[in-house]
Amino acid sequence: MFGQCDVLHVLLAQLKLASNLKHFRKKGSILSQQNEQEFMKVRLDKTASLRQKGIDPYPTNYKRTHTSKEAETAFESSESRNAEFNQTIKVAGRIMGRRGMGKASFIDLSDIDGRLQIMMRKNVLNERYEILDDLDIGDWIGAEGTLFRTRTGQITLQSENFSVLCKSLRPLPEKWHGLTDVETRFRQKYLDLIANQDAIITVKNRSLLVGTIRTFMSDRGFIEVETPILVPIAAGGMANPFSTHHNALNRDLFLRIATELHLKRLVVGGIEKVFEIGRVFRNEGVDLQHNPEFTTMESYEAFTDYNDVMEMVEQLVSTVAKKLNGSETVTYGNHELDFSPPWPRIDLRQKILEVSGIDFFDHLEVDSLKNAMSQSGIDVSQQSSWSGLLDKLISDKIEPTLVQPCFLVDYPVAMSPLAKKSPTDGRIAERFEGFVCGMEICNAFTELNDPVDQRARFEEQESLRQQFQDAETDRLDEDFLIAIEHGMPPTGGLGIGIDRLTMLLTNNPSIREVILFPQLRSDRMEG
Repeated sequence: MFGQCDVLHVLLAQLKLASNLKHFRKKGSILSQQNEQEFMKVRLDKTASLRQKGIDPYPTNYKRTHTSKEAETAFESSESRNAEFNQTIKVAGRIMGRRGMGKASFIDLSDIDGRLQIMMRKNVLNERYEILDDLDIGDWIGAEGTLFRTRTGQITLQSENFSVLCKSLRPLPEKWHGLTDVETRFRQKYLDLIANQDAIITVKNRSLLVGTIRTFMSDRGFIEVETPILVPIAAGGMANPFSTHHNALNRDLFLRIATELHLKRLVVGGIEKVFEIGRVFRNEGVDLQHNPEFTTMESYEAFTDYNDVMEMVEQLVSTVAKKLNGSETVTYGNHELDFSPPWPRIDLRQKILEVSGIDFFDHLEVDSLKNAMSQSGIDVSQQSSWSGLLDKLISDKIEPTLVQPCFLVDYPVAMSPLAKKSPTDGRIAERFEGFVCGMEICNAFTELNDPVDQRARFEEQESLRQQFQDAETDRLDEDFLIAIEHGMPPTGGLGIGIDRLTMLLTNNPSIREVILFPQLRSDRMEG
């Protein structure tokens, strides 16, 4: 049942939607202040009308008994027993659709679990039926009644009473077909969650993924901890940090680029199995696989090496895959990925030699490696250090070939300043990276616990940063060196990317789909 106010609302909502899309698609185009004021007035008038009828449009609470899914499950359970469903229940959610049919109205109510149809009948609600004139798509309501199936087979709640829970003052974009404008979806994530059920499912699955990882680690005896985000030295990885200034302490600090060095301090202190799930921050580019702030799980286990960590990663990821998808085989784009253990172990040196003809041990000088890579058709103009060149070689020639889950193992020591040298070849570090569909999902070492060797490697990294100002190198952390000088046992360490793992296990091609509030380039309307 639509009145004149509803018709006006629809027209204004369409104008608002068109203006919103132009806002993101055409520089300098903004919603006119006049349209904005007209639109706001329509719904503000309805809000005032509700108050005049003695209805608070913003009450403090509502005691819901069932979500939409719980309601449908309860009804289907009664049907399976051939029992009549005569229980009165209370549901609540946002109005996402509304249809008038004579003296009855049907409302599509959306909540965290899905949607439920609500039937409002005038001869049941009596004078409260007129309150529907003041409701719009986007408003929140609670409805109380019993469930039945319509002639079309749809489970429906016949409302005996309803409550206004929140009057919305703005319409929803593309309310009938779901929000598709990419800029709006990422800049106004709440609209994406309202309009696209898949976005809600991704949020739930990410939460389930993190919870499953926590359970897995706890079951293995790991202790979860929290370490500082603001640090005096941004060490533990080869990345550019964000910097800030602490006024009270009058000192410059950095946002952490990794949790590694603090966690290894805890191993020194006797916490033999430790992990942390948390945000790290790197001042780097933004693309389908990178966001300046992202979530990792780092773990450190005493008396293990990188072989033990590989086994743990296989078990962890396959466990999470089964939890989210019911199988170790997962669809990602056009690929069927098999996460069941064991994953192939691929020797890095041999793989590079196979695909490019380059043996990095034959090119230990920067210019030599540059020439060899250039002859293989690799652009080396942006690389200045030997480790940066080799990382570029791996990215261009190796990673695109790694579709099924696998480990690249045994990296050069020059690329791995925190990893222990191989006992059989001092040029190689006991390090591996896990790859799926060309994406690195984890990085792990047999941790370097020789304090003399570690100090020498840090000093080399500092020297490289002085020599190559634009190169990403690790940094010397004196407090960490003092810590391991007190003795750290043999330890296997792991860093695994939560965001990329979520992408793979929820079939999302962009990291922005699995981070609720990704960093974006400046709004084209700013400035």
